Amino acid sequence: MATEITAPVRGMHCAACVGKVEHALGAVAGVESASVNLATERATIAFDPAQTDLERLRAAVEAAGYELAAPPPDGAAAAADREREAREAEQREQRRKFVVGAILSAPVLLGGMSHVFPWVPPALREPWLLFALTTPVQFWVGWQFHRGFLHDLRYRTASMSTLVSIGTGAAYVFSVAVTLWPHVFTGHGAVTYYDVSAVVITLVVLGRWLEARARGRTSEAIRRLVSLAPRTARVVRDGREVDVPTAEVAVGDRVRIRPGERIPVDGMVTEGASAVDESMLTGESLPVEKAPEANVYAGTVNRTGSFVFRAARVGSETTLARIIKLVEQAQGSRAPIQRLADRVAAVFVPIVLGIAALTFAGWWLLGPEPAGLMALTSAVAVLVIACPCAMGLATPTAIMVGTGRGAEFGVLIKSAAALELLHRCDTIVFDKTGTLTVGRPSVTDVIPVEGVAEDEVLALAAAAEQGSEHPLGEAIVTRAKERGLALPPVAEFRTVPGQGIDAMAPEGRVLLGNRTLMDMRGIEVGALAERAQALAREGKTAMYLALAGRPLGLVAAADVLKPEAAAAVAALRGLGLGVVMLTGDSAATAAAIARQAGVERVLAEVLPEDKTREIQRLQTEGRRVAMVGDGINDAPALAQADVGIAMGSGTDVAIEAADVTLMRGDLRGAVAAVELSRRTIRVIKENLVWAFGYNAVLIPVAAGVLYPLWGVLLSPILAGAAMAFSSVSVVTNSLRLKRWRPQHGA
Repeated sequence: MATEITAPVRGMHCAACVGKVEHALGAVAGVESASVNLATERATIAFDPAQTDLERLRAAVEAAGYELAAPPPDGAAAAADREREAREAEQREQRRKFVVGAILSAPVLLGGMSHVFPWVPPALREPWLLFALTTPVQFWVGWQFHRGFLHDLRYRTASMSTLVSIGTGAAYVFSVAVTLWPHVFTGHGAVTYYDVSAVVITLVVLGRWLEARARGRTSEAIRRLVSLAPRTARVVRDGREVDVPTAEVAVGDRVRIRPGERIPVDGMVTEGASAVDESMLTGESLPVEKAPEANVYAGTVNRTGSFVFRAARVGSETTLARIIKLVEQAQGSRAPIQRLADRVAAVFVPIVLGIAALTFAGWWLLGPEPAGLMALTSAVAVLVIACPCAMGLATPTAIMVGTGRGAEFGVLIKSAAALELLHRCDTIVFDKTGTLTVGRPSVTDVIPVEGVAEDEVLALAAAAEQGSEHPLGEAIVTRAKERGLALPPVAEFRTVPGQGIDAMAPEGRVLLGNRTLMDMRGIEVGALAERAQALAREGKTAMYLALAGRPLGLVAAADVLKPEAAAAVAALRGLGLGVVMLTGDSAATAAAIARQAGVERVLAEVLPEDKTREIQRLQTEGRRVAMVGDGINDAPALAQADVGIAMGSGTDVAIEAADVTLMRGDLRGAVAAVELSRRTIRVIKENLVWAFGYNAVLIPVAAGVLYPLWGVLLSPILAGAAMAFSSVSVVTNSLRLKRWRPQHGA
C-alpha cells in the first residue's frame, strides 16, 4: 500500500524548478506520483515504503539542487508556526537584500546614465567607484542567483537563476574589463554596464520580496484555521480542573468550557447548556444552542453559558484538523489546466538561452556600431525579461486563494482538479431525501371533520403515537409538543402491521392509519377520501384518525422541501446548469417535490444500487455531471459523477468521500461552489494569458525586432522591472479572489 507525504521543498523559484524536482522524485524507484506546488513550496509524494524512504527522496531532490524537508505533523499548530516563521524569515532576508541593493544601485544608476542626467557629480562617473558599489550587489545581493546557476550547471539544467546570473554576469564582467583595460576599448564607444548589473539584480530581488509577501497572504486561510484551536484545555481530573496542552487531551476526558472560550477538541456536552458560534467551521452566523448530548467542535467559540463536555475526537481526528488537512491538500494539488504551463516551462529556459544566443550573434554580425555593445545589452535584456516565475505562479496561487476562501464560507473543495471540473459541469443531480428535503417527515396538514377542532385531532393522534418509534409518529408528537398541546391519556397501544396503530382512550378506541385500517374496522371515511387522495398527489402521507368508531379527521406528513431549495435550484438554472432530481420514491411523490423545487427532470423509483447507473446514463448523453448527496448512502453515485458534492455537518465520512463538502448542509452552498469554481478558473486563465502574453510580446522586443522600424531597444533595467512586475501582477490578480462572496448565500 502506497504511503503519501507532503513535505516542504526549499530553493524553488520558478516553474522550471518545479519540473526539475518532480522529475527527480519521479525517477526514484517506488515513487508512484509526485506533485510539486510552487505557491505552497511543497511536494506531495506517493511511494511504496518497501522500495524507498524519505532519505532516498531527499537525496534525489538534493541531487537536483534543492532541499526536501521533513513532513510536518498533520494539523499541528507548531508546524504552522514554523512555516510562518520560515516565510517571514525569507521576507526579511529579501527585504534586507533589496534595501542594500537599492542604496548601492541608486548612485550606480545615476553614474551610468550621466548622459541623461548632466548634473550628476563627476565622482559618480568614475568606473572604479561604480565597480566598488556594484560588486557587493552582484555577489552578495545576487548570490542566490549565482548559486542557483552553479547548481543548474552542475546538474545540466536551467532555471530562472540561470537567466539572471548569465545576464547580469555578462554585463558585470564586460564592465570590469572596460574598467581594467580601458585602452583596449578606446575608440569602440565602449561604456560600462554596471547599472545594468546592479539595478537588474536589485529589481529581481524586489520582485522576490513582493512575491514572497503576496504568496504569504495566499495561505492566510490555513493560518486562520490553525489559530482557531486553543493551545490549552481545562480538563476535569480527580474532581479538580487543570489546564493542560490541547495535544494532551485524551478521548473520554471531561473538559470545562467557560463563556468566551474556544473549544479545544470535538466532543459531546454532558453538563450545562450554552450557545456556540460555529461560523468559522460552517459559515453560519447564528450561534447554535447546545444542551446535554449535543456535539461540539474544536475551534468554535462558546458565547454564553458554561458547560462540560466529554472529548470524543482529539488531535488530527477533530473536525477542524480534518478541514485543515483537506484545505492543505486542495491548495497543494494541481489543476489539469496547469499542465500547459508545466509543459511550456519545461522547455522554456533552454529556448530562452537559445534566443539570447541568436540575439547576441545577430546584433554582433549585422547590427550597427557599436555592434558588440548592442549585442550584449539585447542578449541581457532577453535573459532578464524571460523569467518564467509568472507561469509557475499563475495556477497555484489562484487555487490557494480560491479554496481557502471557499473554506471560510463552509465550502470545502478537496482538490484543484475538482475545482476545475466543477466549472465545466453542465448538469447537477440532487438526491431527494436529506438533500433537497430535510430528510425526516414533518406534519404538513391537520384536517378535522366538521365540528372537531384541529388541535383536538392533533392531540389525540399524538397521544396515540407516544409509544411509537415510527418516524411519522415522531413527527406527529413533535408537532403537538411545538404547539404546547395537552395529550389525553391513552393505553393499550398496539401496532397493526402495514395499516397503523390501535389504542384505547377514555372515550373509546383510537385508530390512526391508512384507508385499509379504517375499512377493516368498518369506519366510513368516504367524506375524507377525496382530500386524502389530493394529499397523496402532493407527495404526502395521509393518516385517518377515528375515535370510538367515528372519523375525526386526517393528519398528513411528508419529508418537506428545505427552505432554500427552490431558490438554490433557480440560481443553478440561472447559471446555465440543467438540474435533475434522483430518488427511490414513487413517481407521484417525486413529481410533487420536483414541482415545489422547480426541478424539471426527475428520475424516480431508482434503487440505491441503480443510482450509479443513472449517473452513467447522463454521462453517456455527453453531460458533465455534478452529484449532490448525503455523502454516505449516495457514495457510489458521488464517486461516479464528475464531481461529487456531499451535504453534511462535517462530522462524518462525507469530508473524506466527496470532492466538495458543504459544511452547513445548505443547498445554496452548491451554488456557491459552482460560482467559486467559475471565478477561480477565470482568474487562472487571466493569469496564464498574462504570463504567456508577457513573454510572447516582450522577448521579441528585448531581442530588438522593433529597432529596424522605430529604433526601439529595451533596456535590461526596464526588462528587470517588467519581469518583477509580471510575477507580482499574477499573484495580485489571484488575491482578488479574497474579495469573493457567494452571490446567493452559502
